[in-house]
Amino acid sequence: MRAVVGKAVPVSRSLHVLASILRLFALRPLFTTLILGIPIIVLIVIGLAAVLLLKLLFFVVLPIVIGVWLLKKIFGGRRAHVPPSEPEPVATV
Repeated sequence: MRAVVGKAVPVSRSLHVLASILRLFALRPLFTTLILGIPIIVLIVIGLAAVLLLKLLFFVVLPIVIGVWLLKKIFGGRRAHVPPSEPEPVATV
């Protein structure tokens, strides 16, 4: 009895291939670790780096930027007032 899934892939053949891959992983644990473990470790490292950068942005950079903006907003208008110079008279002919 050969059941067909999709176009022309017999179920028994696909199960045989899956069983062969699982047997290969069971017999060679280092190979399994290399194939399955390294991508997972890379994803974990990328996720931790993203979280670290977001924390750095929110808890270090953003407060500094807000503090500088507030200081400029508060003390920026209190510069020494320089009176405008007298306009030069317009020469008429």
